[in-house]
Amino acid sequence: MIYPDFPKEGSYIGICAPSAGVGSKLDSFDMSLEILEQTGLIPVETESVRNDDCPSAPAFIRGAEFNELFEDDDIDMVVCAAGGDYTVEMLPYIDGELVRDHPKWFCGYSDPTAIMMYLTTVCDIATIYGVNAGAWDWVPLHEFHFKALSVLFGDLPVQHSYEMYNSTGFNEETESYDMDAPVEWLLFRGNGSGELDEGYALDVTGRLIGGCIDVIDEVIGTPYEDLSGFVEKYKDDGFIWFFDNFELTPMGLMYSMNRLKQMGMFDHARAVVFGRTCFTGDASDGDYLEQLERVFGGMDVPVIWNADVGHTRPSFTLVNGAMGHLEFEDGYAELSMELR
Repeated sequence: MIYPDFPKEGSYIGICAPSAGVGSKLDSFDMSLEILEQTGLIPVETESVRNDDCPSAPAFIRGAEFNELFEDDDIDMVVCAAGGDYTVEMLPYIDGELVRDHPKWFCGYSDPTAIMMYLTTVCDIATIYGVNAGAWDWVPLHEFHFKALSVLFGDLPVQHSYEMYNSTGFNEETESYDMDAPVEWLLFRGNGSGELDEGYALDVTGRLIGGCIDVIDEVIGTPYEDLSGFVEKYKDDGFIWFFDNFELTPMGLMYSMNRLKQMGMFDHARAVVFGRTCFTGDASDGDYLEQLERVFGGMDVPVIWNADVGHTRPSFTLVNGAMGHLEFEDGYAELSMELR
């Protein structure tokens, strides 16, 4: 696994828009960049970043801008401006040979998962999942923001489950993101007879791999992922899979997990971790778990539900390709990461 050099104070970080531009939220985006600048980082934006479009530009332009940042040896890290849609369109325009010759950290979350699958499973370069460049637009900043900044600089902190999370988005009245709902990590394990039994403690180590499952679904079977090769190469380490479900239905998530299961992706899994689903529609936790039981009920693989991973904040910032150590007991969890 290739771990690029981390940026330091005075480093240039490239910001590109492989998915959406930020033209509709320039004030909050600039607020976030100010935080990055206060840490000593120097943002360098590509031309499409401030476009008010999704996607930000035609696919070949997004690909060219991505390549420009990797080719520039003065840039120490590349961060996505935002999530959105259509990242898969620009994958054919990424210069894989260039990326391998100039490996550097790539950071983002949501739709840019498509690029992470390519960089980590095909190019064997670790990537960072959890924040885009516009993530630091909260006042005041939350603890998870500071944890994310630490990860960007290579100081990998122990991250822990939180007590409350924001379930409703930005509150116009309080002008803040209110922590209005209790965090409830749940642990289950298949009992061999097709059912999931609730558990209370877990202590596992494995190589981290995952991202937004809606997007992973889009790239499975394309030249821009090699999860099978990744799993074969690192099978002796075991794996901690993490999935950020944006809006897959219970049936959709079940089909997705069943596909990965049949591909052998969970044969060496030490745990499978699901973040809180962002858009559940009318579905309940029970609806999702009932469908996941069809996949994991007959397997001896721990399953965690409603973790601090993904679109609902606060959330962890995770290094795809790093070794993770996950401890869980009575609803409280801690995750540490090591680059080896």
